[in-house]
Amino acid sequence: MRDPLEVQPNAVNADQQAPTELMSPDMMPSGTGYVLGNDDAGFWTPTSDSLIRHQFQRASGPGNSRGDEFNKHLLDPEIMELYYRSQSQEEEILLLRKQVADAFVKELQLLNEKHILERKLSALRMELDEKQDDAISSTVKELTKKKNCLEENLRLTNDLKVVEEELYIFTSSLLSLLAEFSIRPPMINASTIGSGAKRLYHRMQWKTRSGNAGFNDINHLVGNQPSNLPANYGHQPSSSSKSQLSQPFVGSKVNDFPQYNYYPMDMHVEATSNQSRFIRDYDMPLSNNDKPREFPSAVYKDVGGTSAPNFFEDNTGESYRKLMADSQFYMPPAHDNQASSVSEAGEASLPGIEAFQIIGEAKPGNTLRACGFPTNGTTLCIFQWVRHLQDGTRQYIEGATVPEYVVTSDDVDTLLAVDCTPMDDHGRQGELVRQFANNQNKITCDQDMQQEIEGFISAGRALFNVLLLMDSSEDWEPTVLTLKRSSYQIKVSSTEEVVVEEKYSSSLYIKVPCGHSAQFVLISSAGANLPFCTDGTSQPYSFENDVRLRDIIVLAMRYFQSKALDGKKKGKI
Repeated sequence: MRDPLEVQPNAVNADQQAPTELMSPDMMPSGTGYVLGNDDAGFWTPTSDSLIRHQFQRASGPGNSRGDEFNKHLLDPEIMELYYRSQSQEEEILLLRKQVADAFVKELQLLNEKHILERKLSALRMELDEKQDDAISSTVKELTKKKNCLEENLRLTNDLKVVEEELYIFTSSLLSLLAEFSIRPPMINASTIGSGAKRLYHRMQWKTRSGNAGFNDINHLVGNQPSNLPANYGHQPSSSSKSQLSQPFVGSKVNDFPQYNYYPMDMHVEATSNQSRFIRDYDMPLSNNDKPREFPSAVYKDVGGTSAPNFFEDNTGESYRKLMADSQFYMPPAHDNQASSVSEAGEASLPGIEAFQIIGEAKPGNTLRACGFPTNGTTLCIFQWVRHLQDGTRQYIEGATVPEYVVTSDDVDTLLAVDCTPMDDHGRQGELVRQFANNQNKITCDQDMQQEIEGFISAGRALFNVLLLMDSSEDWEPTVLTLKRSSYQIKVSSTEEVVVEEKYSSSLYIKVPCGHSAQFVLISSAGANLPFCTDGTSQPYSFENDVRLRDIIVLAMRYFQSKALDGKKKGKI
């Protein structure tokens, strides 16, 4: 047998040795061809299998004399196997080409969809950017509006503080003015102060009209000669009619004038009217059979809206003294030659006070007392405690109108003084007397308190257990007040709720009441009023220690605030 492996080379050689004229032109195998790839064009080189296939086709064609011989060679199973294998591979190649074409089309579709999605995504991104820009713009507008509101609130707060200070100065001045005329409102509010001012106005108007009416009556007695009034007014007349104005009668009337307390808030219009009549008539004595003369109603027109009363009682009797005991409007007679001392030159000496001094150590928590010796008929003294600040201004202490005064933390680093105005029973005022506490030196803390405060400052932290008046419960809640270098915190002990936590600012303010009190009011930067109390929180417990603790807290907080504000100023510089 022949070796099957020799068939293919022989067939190939025979095919190569065959003359070209035996092969039809369409049967000639092309040396090169084109193949389709994945979007690429290339040259296709024929393999041995394709050559065998072409040769087999040419050999089996009609009119080919050598076909039979060639078919005999091809009858070999191995060659047939190669032939069928080549056909299956060609079909597989066609299938792969079709799949590649389908994949290419699908890829184009996906690319198109990708471009569409990219355009949509770009549009969404643009819309998102626009939305973000709008949100940023609205946020900036809200922040600007909030900033303007905060600035407006700050301005209004500052204006409110200025108004409150002006109101305090006005109220203190008005109270001092009322106190000079022995008018002391029982409560410090607009109603009582306005009522006191109205009564003071009525009193001054009543004094003016009463004085004018008295002078008119005197002018009438001397024969309607105003030019003779100055000469006759200071000398005793010689005629019998003028002898009725003798000094003994005037003195008797004055001696019957009662003593009373200066509390003008209990004034009565009826007593005022009766006293007005007496002042106009005390120079004109009447016999028991004479009927008192009625006064024109115009004198009483503006005093409480009342008309002139009819007064048919003896002014020197018990009924008059009882009536005058209720009166709070005291007017000294025009010719008063009693009570007050008279100098050698004939001038009456004004009330005064000698050896005026302040007793007590001027330290926070201690009580000071102003005292002296009254002279020249002084029976009443009007007191007013005043702080002299570092900028040279004076601050009247609200409610400090009594001789005793308790030094508080507000008095530290200020000059403390008391003004005293002496008065006599006839309403005359002497010269104002002023005395400074602590030998006209600034008020300072005691050594123990100062060391304790300096310890807090050096440590940069301080904790105090205090009581806070809550608006929600209207009860005193135990709280912890924490002071730090740059901020402070107020936290309720029972609920751990932080009421306030903020940095120190110039708008932070502390108010301390006058007198023995363990309370103080903290006004936060936002304007919230926080009433505190140290009653029962000191160790060991005593009311004096509670007041002392209050002053320590106030001074320590003010020192922390001052240090923090100084640090901010240095940082800005």
